[in-house]
Amino acid sequence: MYGSRGVPASARARASAVVLGAALLVTGCSSSDNGKKPGDAGARITQQPKDADPFWVNPDGTAARQVAAYEKDGKDADADQIRKIAEQPTAEWIGTENPEQEARGFTEAAAESDRTALLVLYNIPHRDCGQYSQGGAADGDAYRAWIDGVARGIGDRAATVVLEPDAVLHLVNGCTPDEFHEERYDLLKGAIGKLKSLKNTKVYLDAGNAGWGHPDQIFQPLQWAGIDRADGFAVNVSNFYSTEDSLAYGKQLSAKVGGKHFVIDTSRNGNGPYTGGSPDERWCNPPGRALGEPPTTKTADPLADAYLWIKRPGESDGECKGGPKAGNWWPTYALKLAKASTS
Repeated sequence: MYGSRGVPASARARASAVVLGAALLVTGCSSSDNGKKPGDAGARITQQPKDADPFWVNPDGTAARQVAAYEKDGKDADADQIRKIAEQPTAEWIGTENPEQEARGFTEAAAESDRTALLVLYNIPHRDCGQYSQGGAADGDAYRAWIDGVARGIGDRAATVVLEPDAVLHLVNGCTPDEFHEERYDLLKGAIGKLKSLKNTKVYLDAGNAGWGHPDQIFQPLQWAGIDRADGFAVNVSNFYSTEDSLAYGKQLSAKVGGKHFVIDTSRNGNGPYTGGSPDERWCNPPGRALGEPPTTKTADPLADAYLWIKRPGESDGECKGGPKAGNWWPTYALKLAKASTS
């Protein structure tokens, strides 16, 4: 209701995993695994300066492949626009089928570049309340096994994990039925504990956005979900609220959960939220949006640990407004985001 996530399908996530080196197609078609170690997609993508942006840029990401395809076709102006996305670190959403292999591939590649992998875990049972990104693990045991696989894949390498977008929010707003609440809190606490047992992993539990309600409504559920053991919480994941509003929301919420720090998804918030159309789907592929502040650890407030691109710009929110399935690359939308950006 407040923003489906557009998680990449497991085949797509496997295809983007560095260790698998698959040929991600930028036209929205699927690809097959070929088992090769990848290199540069042909777009000459390099890492950002580590002091301001320590997160890993995937040189084989979908945007990088789109840049290479545009350049090959002589569409240099479009390639330059998509490069705005390809050259920034964006989160890797771990798929459902090969969590250990994907987590290992991403973190190994990041370590080779002396960077930190940014991962999103989005597989909680009864995910997204039957909306565009419905699904998730079959049950609690399957989820715990999946988390165990992710943890084995990360190992001692540096990783920042954004944990379960919407999982707590949907407990608060009534989207998730009551009979699933107790299990979900238990699964989130377990996931935080497992991930924080790793040597170099930071965990930020998703905590909604500046437009859904008030921090008073969610701070106690975050506590029940184990926020005290996490490094902090994430704000504005896959949404469009301004960095200024997200900072205000995060600071209010931080004051209620022991001064925890937070991160903000700035991937598509350059023009703020969309105010037209049906209120129920303003979050879904809204027109006229723009890329936000580039990822960085140099933020406007000491409580904000980083601005991150958690939602991967250019991937669809769902089959609305002419978009492809949630998580699929949509080059037309990516171009619009980039062209509207001032950065």
